Parts: sequence; structure tokens; C-alpha cells
Amino acid sequence: MTRKQPEFLQEKEIFRDHIQKSGLRRTAQRDLILEIFLRTEEHLTSEDLYTLVHRQDPTVGQTTVYRTLKLLTEAGLAREVRFGDNKTYYEHHYNHEHHDHMICTECGKVFEFFSQEIENLQDQMADKFGFKPTHHSLRLWGLCSECQRKQLDTTVAASGAQPRVRVRSVVG
Repeated sequence: MTRKQPEFLQEKEIFRDHIQKSGLRRTAQRDLILEIFLRTEEHLTSEDLYTLVHRQDPTVGQTTVYRTLKLLTEAGLAREVRFGDNKTYYEHHYNHEHHDHMICTECGKVFEFFSQEIENLQDQMADKFGFKPTHHSLRLWGLCSECQRKQLDTTVAASGAQPRVRVRSVVG
């Protein structure tokens, strides 16, 4: 009989190493937050993650969730993303392919995509200007196909205007 390999073994090891190097200790609450974050393949705010964690363990505080998310980010397991609605979201980073985002300003859906052509253009522009990129993020705002069907008259904001964004929460 084959013994099942524990899920997220590498991620858990990376996290344990990071908190140990940071002079912190492993706790059941941090382990639970890590587990729930890794199982949720969505863009989460710290409040979203807190709600999910609190459902399983009401003793976990919001500050503990926030600090653990920061540790996950420092360890390279999570990445901060911003969609223009004045909130910070976190998504999986470790062993996840690079991608960019399209955000519907009406319903809040976030679409992830990858384009090799865009990547190549970015590299060409960096070379042209002697620029060495360390990382990048591309975000496009607009209306998804569903919202376009709902709106016959779409007013286009001036190119310098900030879009009105309402990102849909994963936690209901």
C-alpha cells in the first residue's frame, strides 16, 4: 500500500524554514492560515482569508492572519496584487506561472491571462531603453463580455481617469 504524500509539502517546508529564519515559531494558527490560503486558488484580501480561517477556528485573530500573509509573501509563497479598488489582494506565487490580469470595472470579475507576445514586447522595450526589469504587473480594466451585453451605452472614461473598480469577493 502506497502512503499518500502530504499536500503542499514543499510550500509547508518553505514556510517553516522562513519563520524559523525569522526567529518565529510554528503555531497551529499559522499552519491553519497557510493550509487555507494554499487550498484557495482565488485572489484574497486579508479580510477574505480571515473570514475563511475564522469559520474553522474562531480564536484566530485578524492581526494573526494579516501577519501570516506578510510572512507568506516574504517566503515567496504569496504575491500582493492591486486591482484599483484600494485593497491589497494575495494570490499564490510559488510554482505558479506568471500571468497578468483583466478586471471588469462593472461586476468585479478578474481574469488571468498570459501572452508571450506582450512579454516579448516588454523585453524589447526594456532593451531599447537599457532597462533591466526585476518584475512587472500588467492590469487591464474594462468590461467583461457579460457586462458589455448588459450595457448598450458604455461611456468610456478619459484615458487619464482612474477607473471605478469593484472586485468581487470570494467569501460569501
